[in-house]
Amino acid sequence: MKVQPVQYDAFRNGSKTYFNSSRFFPSSVRDDVFSLYAFVRVADNYVDSIPQQAEALNTMQDAFRASFAGSTADDIVVDSFAELCRRVDIRPEWIDAFFHSMRLDLTKFAYDTLEETLEYIYGSAEVIGLCMARILELHHDADHAACMLGRAMQYINFIRDIDEDNQLGRRYLPLRNCELESLQADEARSKPDAFVTFVREELGRYRSWMDEAEQGYAMIPFRARTAVKTAGDMYDWTAMTIEKNPFVVYERKVKPKRSRIVLRGVGNLLVQASFRRRR
Repeated sequence: MKVQPVQYDAFRNGSKTYFNSSRFFPSSVRDDVFSLYAFVRVADNYVDSIPQQAEALNTMQDAFRASFAGSTADDIVVDSFAELCRRVDIRPEWIDAFFHSMRLDLTKFAYDTLEETLEYIYGSAEVIGLCMARILELHHDADHAACMLGRAMQYINFIRDIDEDNQLGRRYLPLRNCELESLQADEARSKPDAFVTFVREELGRYRSWMDEAEQGYAMIPFRARTAVKTAGDMYDWTAMTIEKNPFVVYERKVKPKRSRIVLRGVGNLLVQASFRRRR
């Protein structure tokens, strides 16, 4: 189904890193990728808005279920995504898990154990990796790597967005076995060594999951691999930038410029093409 302006805008405005990386997907799957991320971003916007729009989120889930069953929601974002799910065998229980995590953002504001955080991440990010695997027609052997990629990317977002989440009253990163009582800027600055140690340990979790994710790159077709690897490279760049100065998360939102993303994407495309020719 041809992507419409409202889907294009929802994706572009919600995730510039992945949006620009996704331009490197082959045209045969690009619209499907945009359909997925437009759906995700609209739902995410409902829980991130002030005030939050719980009823709109519920309505969206009901509309998706009806559209998936064959009705028409009269909503291009919902109907396009429901058609995509039926066509590429995206499981409805994955979408239920996604909405479960979105609802957690309406009621849960602090995550005190890694298990709690991973429950949230499964619905908010790992199932998105599974959806991408179906869109790209990957073998089920790639599912674990797809989940780990979603997990790693979500986790670096949590680290990058510490200050933004503070303003929303949220904390996704557990503080068990840590000297910090919160991730508020004043607390972090009063205990700088503890904060730096904490952030760098959390970046270590990110890297361990990204290492698992990268083992699945070889299963992705050439052109699609360029887009996925470019996004992964940009998250690695974000992690390296924060590791150099963890307090940067209180100073600005660490995100690569479009020019950096495009240059890395072109470089990855050339490397992948060269490797493909040698084979």
